Amino acid sequence: MADSGDLQLFRYPQSKFVDAVRWLHPVSAFDRFIATAVHDTDDASSAVEIHSLSFSPESRNPNKPLLHLRSNWPSPSRISALRTSETHQKHVVAAVSTFAGSVHFLFVDPVDVSIDLELSNDECQPMHNGPVSAVDLQSGGHECVSVGEDGRVNLVSVGEGRLDSQQLHDNRGLISYTAVRWGSQAEFATGGFGFGLQWWDKRKPGGLVSQFKGNWDQKNTTGIVHSIDIHPSRKHISVVGGSSGTVFAWDLRWQQQPILLSGVSLSGTGRSTCESEIWEIQYDIHAQTSSISSTSSTKILPVMACSEDGILAVIEQGKPHTELLAEDCAINSFNIDPQNPADVVCALEWESIGILMRAKESASVY
Repeated sequence: MADSGDLQLFRYPQSKFVDAVRWLHPVSAFDRFIATAVHDTDDASSAVEIHSLSFSPESRNPNKPLLHLRSNWPSPSRISALRTSETHQKHVVAAVSTFAGSVHFLFVDPVDVSIDLELSNDECQPMHNGPVSAVDLQSGGHECVSVGEDGRVNLVSVGEGRLDSQQLHDNRGLISYTAVRWGSQAEFATGGFGFGLQWWDKRKPGGLVSQFKGNWDQKNTTGIVHSIDIHPSRKHISVVGGSSGTVFAWDLRWQQQPILLSGVSLSGTGRSTCESEIWEIQYDIHAQTSSISSTSSTKILPVMACSEDGILAVIEQGKPHTELLAEDCAINSFNIDPQNPADVVCALEWESIGILMRAKESASVY
């Protein structure tokens, strides 16, 4: 748990509901910034807030990092998804989607983390007819993919002082998409109801090249995919978090044989990390005990997941899960720092931001 010598959890109460959290990619190893999507229930306002993280030897607790609000951007609607990427033309980029169907790119100055520019789609013609379920931003920050409950899959890219959009697919609401993740510069995975997954290639006509219908054990599997992650060196394997504590992997080489990592299958087998919704999942670089090159290509690398019942855990195939946090409230979102993988930022439902710091040695968390 977080009170052990290997784990430290610092809580930062907020005056607003925290919907999502993301590390920003710094230009200096000494800079650490966090972007949050917040919602004020008193006046129904939403915003992206950017905080700096620093240590001060003069503070009451010098081992606790200080969190300072540096800038914010008011959103026209409640934020449904937030993603960040590396610098694009000397700026850090954040992609924001809303429940009103809009998509926005924020260009953040990497030095003073002020928001220099915001680009959005035409408010009169939103990209989605209803809420945008999820967005994902490509490495480099020049293009994102958005999916919605309306069944649309859109590609959004930076143009000359504007956002250019292309509708890759529209099934007119027959299938709703709830999650999306890039696998390469041209390929991405989407997820939706019934634990359905789809693999897309934007270079192909229509985009869709493969799909998994979630019919485990020759039966229909109910549930919703909430989050997808794809390892940059293993794009053929998607890890998925969804309803009822279900975490599984989908390997394009064996498409109809999902690998259950957590949850109970229809045959009654499996080990469950939790019993509620898995809101976010991410490959845990810090927990990888050996290099990718020396690991079997069929073994699923460790992942981290957060849940509605307040669990933050590391899940590794064939091993008992490692519970990092067990909160009294939901953990809505988390993000592992790509520059310092031992550190994790998470959004706690009781209007707090949590910073979890693990021991730098990967083996210490097991």
